[in-house]
Amino acid sequence: MTEISLPLQLYHKAKNLFWDPRDVDLQMDVADWTRLGEDERSILTHLAWRFMGGEEAVTHDLTPLLFALRREGNHLDEEMFLTTQLFEEAKHVEWFERWRHTLNVPPAPALGGAFEQLFHHELPSALHRLLADPSPAAQVEAVSTYHVIVEGVLAETGYRGYARALRDQGLMPGTTRGIELVQRDEARHIAFGLHLLQRLLSADPDLWSVLEARLNHLLPIALDIVSEVFAPFDDSIPFGLEPSEFVAYASEQLDHRLQALERVRA
Repeated sequence: MTEISLPLQLYHKAKNLFWDPRDVDLQMDVADWTRLGEDERSILTHLAWRFMGGEEAVTHDLTPLLFALRREGNHLDEEMFLTTQLFEEAKHVEWFERWRHTLNVPPAPALGGAFEQLFHHELPSALHRLLADPSPAAQVEAVSTYHVIVEGVLAETGYRGYARALRDQGLMPGTTRGIELVQRDEARHIAFGLHLLQRLLSADPDLWSVLEARLNHLLPIALDIVSEVFAPFDDSIPFGLEPSEFVAYASEQLDHRLQALERVRA
C-alpha cells in the first residue's frame, strides 16, 4: 500500500474534514422558508427531492464496487477510501432528511421519467453487475455511471442551482452551508472516480471505447433530469434561473471530467 497514493490522501481528507449533519444550524432557514413564494419553495423542493432520491440510490448501490476492488486485489488504499465514501453517502441521506423534516417538506413522490431511468435502472444495473462480473470493463461502466455522470455532472449542476437560488441572494444560510459540505465530500468522490478510471484506462487503452459508449448513452438522460426540474414552471422560473444555463453547465462538467481523463493518453 503506497503511503502517498491519491486514494490514501483522499481517505485522510475525509477524516480531517468530518462534519455532522446535526450540527448545521437551520433556524434562520425556517424563517426564510416561510417568506419564500410558493413557486420558490416548489423549485427548491423539486431539486431537494432529486438529491434525496439520488443519495439514497447511491447509498444502496455503491457496495459492489468495493467488492470488485477486493476481488481484484492489491488496491487496499482504494478500498479504504471507498469505506469513507459509503459512510458519506449515508450521511448525505441524513442531511437531506433532516432538512426536509425541519422545513416540513413532504416526502418525495415517485419520480419517473429520466430520473427513474438513471437511478432505478442504469445505476443499479451497472453497479450490481460487478457482483458477478468485476472485470475492468464492468468497473469502467460502473464508475462512469456513478462518479462521472451522477456525481460529476448531475450533482455538480444541482449545487449550482442551490448557489444561484440561495447563496447568491443571501437566503437560508444553513441550507447553503449543508450543501457546501455535501459538495466538498462529493469533490473527493469525483477525484477518486477519475483516479480509478485513469488506472483502468492506462492498463487497457481499449477500454476508452467502453467509457465513451457509456457516457454517450447516459449524458442525454442526465440532461433530461436537469430539464425535469424546471418543467413544472413553464417560462416563469423562480429566482430568475435559466434552464439553458444549467443544461450547458452539465455538459461542461462532463467535458471537464473527460479532459482530466485524457491526460492518461498523453
